[in-house]
Amino acid sequence: MENKNEQLVIYIVSDSIGETAEQVAKATISQFNMTDYEIRRYPFISEKNQIKEIIDEAKEFKSIIIFTMVLDELKTFLIEYGSKNEATLIDVLSPVLSGFQNVLNIEPKKEPGLIRKLDEKYFKKIEAIEFAVKYDDGKDPRGLKKADLILTGISRTSKTPLSMYLAHKHIKVANVPLVPETPIPRELYEVPPWKIIGLTTNPIKLIEIRQERLKALGLKSEANYASVERILEELDYAENIMKRLRCPIIDVSSKAVEESASIIIEIFREKGHQFSNGR
Repeated sequence: MENKNEQLVIYIVSDSIGETAEQVAKATISQFNMTDYEIRRYPFISEKNQIKEIIDEAKEFKSIIIFTMVLDELKTFLIEYGSKNEATLIDVLSPVLSGFQNVLNIEPKKEPGLIRKLDEKYFKKIEAIEFAVKYDDGKDPRGLKKADLILTGISRTSKTPLSMYLAHKHIKVANVPLVPETPIPRELYEVPPWKIIGLTTNPIKLIEIRQERLKALGLKSEANYASVERILEELDYAENIMKRLRCPIIDVSSKAVEESASIIIEIFREKGHQFSNGR
């Protein structure tokens, strides 16, 4: 029967999730053509007693303790107690932190789990971008109740660019076009008015924008889409809808996307509301 004490046991000890130390351990063990080993991960260590128990257990095996600790008190105790018990200790982060500190002349934050927090922010942004794409231009009205924010307005009032810009700030945005011939989705009337922002614009500016759009599509500039009568009709229709929705209205005709987005965020703050991600 195999003597368990001869198996290499690699202890991963961290005051965060320990993923970095585990990846280092796996990369290293692969260089030794070994299969007879076990990795035991102990994340979110916050007390000295936890460290003591791990080291006391490790003494019973042929073991290596690989750790990523940024809290000085816990790291110092681990090193002192581990050395006292003749444990093989590998500090993954300290040499790298020291190197960066020497070059940058800046003290590290020494806060556990920062990379995980950064990853969470990244995934929230990706989630918001995917949401904006999925619920762009009224594609699926079911998204209106899931959205942090809903933009509505006639064609060429920056609904999509604003949706994408706000998504990069982790805000889930759906947008609904207002077209006289197209019924308004009932879901738009079922969400709180403070979640909706109406977008309007100057008719002269809109004529220019739509004529440029027609040129880009290879169509004649005098098409009804860019006519004064049609645009005034759409603007009047949209204004009536927005009044029924009782939502704030922003004129985007002379504003960059960034400026309009800042106004939208400020409106929410003034009303005391926050987006679902707390931003």
